[in-house]
Amino acid sequence: MRPANLNALKMFDAAARHLNFRLAAQELNLTQGAVAQQVRGLEAALQVSLFVRRARGLELTDSGREYQRQIGRALAIIDSATAKLQLQNSQIILSVPPSFASKWLVPHLAKFTTEHPEIDLQTIASEQLSDFKTDAVDIAIRIATAPFASDLDVKLLAPLNLCAVCSTEFAAKIPAISCLDDFLNQPLIQDNHFHWEYLLEAVNDTHTAKILQFNQTALAIDAAANGQGIALSPLFLVAPEIASGKLVDLWQPPSQSTAKAYYLVS
Repeated sequence: MRPANLNALKMFDAAARHLNFRLAAQELNLTQGAVAQQVRGLEAALQVSLFVRRARGLELTDSGREYQRQIGRALAIIDSATAKLQLQNSQIILSVPPSFASKWLVPHLAKFTTEHPEIDLQTIASEQLSDFKTDAVDIAIRIATAPFASDLDVKLLAPLNLCAVCSTEFAAKIPAISCLDDFLNQPLIQDNHFHWEYLLEAVNDTHTAKILQFNQTALAIDAAANGQGIALSPLFLVAPEIASGKLVDLWQPPSQSTAKAYYLVS
């Protein structure tokens, strides 16, 4: 005996629940004729009448009623298994720089998980380049320069515009900042990415400014927020703390021609 056609079983189940080929067709987004034809074919294959056709609609036979009970249960199991598999496949592994993770991603995670409860987001804080073919990463956020390889899907997140920030208390104790020279006598904070030296050497290649060094941008930002000096940071990462008053935007380089930006890559 040939196994029953799954599509025919779905059409029979819908028709049995509605007792109407037209309503079953609407549920399945098919034509009424297609549903009726598949059910007739199923009856012929089983050599059993599943419905009594009446002018006012359909009526299940005893065999049809029992068959629908079993088929409905089987289709529910299939739907449940499919949903579980889709849920497993909804896991996304995201690789982001550590400072981006702590300063931007974490504050936005609650909103994302509320709007997308079906997605299991796994976050890896790393600055290493991702190889999507070997390291199981689905999406990466990186500071990079275009163009990218043709096989990558790339979206610009934010330009890399820098600003000098410090705490409100620190800003109140120092003279007004109007140009780069004004930073030479102030305690400065930098990380491995955004170097004061590159800016200061443009105005004084023998400067002796005191610079506190960190290996991560987030640490430099936190040090500035705690009154330890002036940090050079991407505006994208410190905008919320500037808006809240935790940090003060002292100065931004007048011409920021860097081609680097934050990109979402997959």
